[in-house]
Parts: sequence; structure tokens; C-alpha cells
Amino acid sequence: MIDTKPYIETILEISRSYLEETFSKKERLLEFLQTVGSLKNTTNRKEIIDKFTEVYIDFVKKDYQKKYINTNKALIDFLDKKDDGVKIIWGNCLDAMLGMNSESIHLMVTSPPYYNAREYSQWNNLNDYLHDMRLIIKEAYRVLDNHRVFVFNVGDIFDNDNISTTSTWGKRRIPLGAYFTKIFEEEGFTFVDDFIWDKGEVQSERHKNGNKPYPFYQYPMNCYEHILIFHKHRNDSTRYPCPVCGCLKVNGNAYSEIGLKSWECKNFECFERSEANRGKRFSLKTITTQGRQEEKYTIDKEFIKKWRRDIIKINPVIKINSKGENTLGHTAPFPADIPEFAIKMFSYPNEYVLDPFGGSFTSVITAKQLGRIGIGIELNKEMFRKSSIQNLTKSFQPQLFNKKSIQISEIDLL
Repeated sequence: MIDTKPYIETILEISRSYLEETFSKKERLLEFLQTVGSLKNTTNRKEIIDKFTEVYIDFVKKDYQKKYINTNKALIDFLDKKDDGVKIIWGNCLDAMLGMNSESIHLMVTSPPYYNAREYSQWNNLNDYLHDMRLIIKEAYRVLDNHRVFVFNVGDIFDNDNISTTSTWGKRRIPLGAYFTKIFEEEGFTFVDDFIWDKGEVQSERHKNGNKPYPFYQYPMNCYEHILIFHKHRNDSTRYPCPVCGCLKVNGNAYSEIGLKSWECKNFECFERSEANRGKRFSLKTITTQGRQEEKYTIDKEFIKKWRRDIIKINPVIKINSKGENTLGHTAPFPADIPEFAIKMFSYPNEYVLDPFGGSFTSVITAKQLGRIGIGIELNKEMFRKSSIQNLTKSFQPQLFNKKSIQISEIDLL
């Protein structure tokens, strides 16, 4: 006898006890059942499974977000508002992230201020700087979605850490890349890769010591920066649906990475079983990544080839024109190649991309151009707003977007 009942009923029947466990409050369970109930009119089984999984993950995410109660409602409304996908937050990035929902950002990419390298970002000593950066990274971990990526560009610098002495002889090479890697890992992130950004031939005459061609007098010039890749894997014990049959009859399986819990389908009526009658093995991460392996998300082969090696040559941004004018209005912009890499490799269209240190908003511009929602946070509104808005407006020529202008949404938290 052929079973003609809607497949969503099969999923709900097999998953009922697990749904009651996940949504322990009766009203929440009823809300979920009502939401997926509309799938009774859908006949495509894959569409039913995908939609059921999408709704389930969304409900679980919102329940998790409710555990954090210190959100800024005005900021949340601003971020949720449907607009052209260019959002600027004026304020301290720590304060801004403290007001955001947990796990609401799909990708982070930034380049922080390099300890006392600019007049607008100064600290008493290196310890104070690293302490402030730790607070920001800790909050970034909460705000970044689970099993997502933070791309962090930072350079090692030559300066005085002002810990032992403030004298000139206290200057030394400060390995910021190493310090940040340690902080990221201590705050829960997993270090994955370190791309070396080769900035090209050395232009400076410093450290040449041409008049002393002897041992111990030779030092290289810094002509590289780090592009550090970190993953977030918060250990989540929530049961997730099998991507093959959509049912919640699954058992916990071995961890595939630290904090990355996997599952195995125990529904013996599932459409995919191994020769040993083992069910599909999966995780929340594989649901996200493998579920979107479609042609429309394909990354260009030449772009992948460009980033195949972990030493990549990118020319620094030319910001000073022939008249000696700063055309970007910012003293330390980073090249669009870095956010382009991060966005293409680690996000999907219409997802949220956050740059906590907005600067000239290169990440926001690139995110918009690639069909994402770009969010930039910048503290120095008085110093950078005029030039930044001009830069944003110039980057979005109307003919590129088939509209009169791009709406740049701003909120002031200062």
C-alpha cells in the first residue's frame, strides 16, 4: 500500500518526542508545529526537508539568542531593517557588539588599529592595548554565528611596548600576529590558517646600515602582514535534523573538530544507509555548507587559484594622489582583496558581514558589491565620516546597481 500522507507528517511523527525535548515550552512547540504545518501542501520531498530544517534551525537560534538579555533594541531594529545593505554604526565597537544579538553575524573581517601606529588610536602600553582587544574578541565570539569564520588582518610592528621603559631603547619588533592568535584561541576560537600578505619591494631606507656590513648589524624591513583565519565552534548539544530524511531521530557521534559535534541518523527508514546499515553522519556545519553546494554558489577557479598558496602578493592601497591629497580620507586603509577573499570564501549572498573597525569601510563596500549586507563600526565619526560617506557613495555608481543611488543607513551610538 502506497503511503499518500504528506511527508511532513512522517517527519513530525518520527520526531515528535525530540521536538518536545527541544521545545520544552508547550506554546513554543505549538508555534513551531504551526509554522511547519504549511508544508502539508508541499509535495516535493527535498523541499519539505530543507524547509523543515531551515525553520527548525531558526527556532533553535532564536531560543538561544533569548539567553542574552543586554541587547540594544534600537540597534537590533537598525540591523534588522530591510534596506540597501550598507549599514554604518558610529561608536565604540565593543559597545556596539554588546548590543547585538548572539550569533547574528555570518562573517567577520577586519584590520584592527596597530598599537599606537596612528595618532587617533593610542594606548599607555602594550598590555592595555591587548586587554582592550581581548574584550572586543571575546564579544566577537558571542556575536559571530556558530561554525563561522573571522578573518583578521594584522601586521607585526616596530615600536615601544612601554612596559619596561618609555625610552627610545625600548623599541623592538612587536609580534602582534602571535599575540592575537593566542588571544583568539583563549577566547574560544580555533586557529586555522595564516596567510602571509607580501606587500612587495621594500621602499624604506631604514635598517640598511650600509656603512656597517658586519654581523649583528643587519635587520630586515617588515614587508608583510598576517591574514589570520579563525573558526568558531561553540559546543552545541542541540539535536539537528538528518539532512537526508529530515527527522530528528539521531544520536550524537564523534566530534570532527574541537567543539564541532556531529550526529548519526538512527531512522532506519532513512533514504541513505551504508552497506553496514549506518545512517548519515552530519553536523550543523555540514548542513550549512553541503546544503548549498549549487552552481550559483560556485567560486571562480581563478580566484581559488589566486589564494591557493598561503603567501600572496597584494599591493598596498595607494591613498595619496599626485597632489599629495589623501583620496580616501583614512591613513590606514586595507586593500579590497582581503574582504573579497573572506566574503567569497566564507559567506553566502544576503548574509551579514561585519567589520568591527570600519575605517574607510572597504569591507562594507566589498560586501555590498558581492551581494551581502555590509556592516561597519567606526569610532572616529568626526574625523572620518565626511570622507567615508564620499568613499561609499563614489564606490556605488548608479549604473552598477540599476537604481538612482545607494541608501547608506547610519546609527549613532556615540
